[in-house]
Amino acid sequence: MNKVVVITGASRGIGKAIALKFAKEGYCIVINYRGNEEKANQVRQECMAKGVSAILCQGDVSQYEEMEHLMKVAMDNYGRIDVLVNNSGITKDQLLLKMNTQTFMDVVDVNLKGTFNTIKAVTRIMMKQRSGVIINMASVIGEIGNAGQANYAASKAGIIGLTKSVAKELAPRSIRVNAIAPGFIATDMTDVLDEKTKENILQAIPLNTLGAVEDIANMAYFLASDQAKYVTGQVINVDGGMVM
Repeated sequence: MNKVVVITGASRGIGKAIALKFAKEGYCIVINYRGNEEKANQVRQECMAKGVSAILCQGDVSQYEEMEHLMKVAMDNYGRIDVLVNNSGITKDQLLLKMNTQTFMDVVDVNLKGTFNTIKAVTRIMMKQRSGVIINMASVIGEIGNAGQANYAASKAGIIGLTKSVAKELAPRSIRVNAIAPGFIATDMTDVLDEKTKENILQAIPLNTLGAVEDIANMAYFLASDQAKYVTGQVINVDGGMVM
């Protein structure tokens, strides 16, 4: 029986790369997306082209009932969940004096509460299995902060604390929980930056290059694999040396 991975926010960018990496390694793929079914279906087709089963499940991570439904769909189709990757996230950048409470909470609801919701929804399943891996997407911004990103930084710092607490709770049931903290990764979001901004970013990265989505996908697969069977409660930076 192939192992099963559930990935939130898997219709593009890092989430898509993670789905394709796990598909290449023979996993059955459960692709969660919130809005763009067309893009999610393209990812599904690409996964299936690698010879594995892949299904879609629409759902908003900020709504607990929808995440319960996501896990039910995975279980109804495959009977187990080996890996959960909490990739779904948003940004709504604004300087503090201009940021209202709603803008702050919108980001926290998706990034932090959404991660809590999916973990809570999968925990009983993994506890019953007495096995499982949970991988949360933090960020270097959650470690060092950034002007104009108080909401994003707070949500990602929260994910780090959540990861460590849940890792301690679930370790007795052989469930491992880790976080990846990406640095600047070349995605749709960085494509729109002007050259001056990109230059400034590169100056802050010792390896002097942006990361690729595959760099994050490879780390996610490593953390899910038996090669990392003694690794839990960790935050692993994939950032070209930006935060040391």
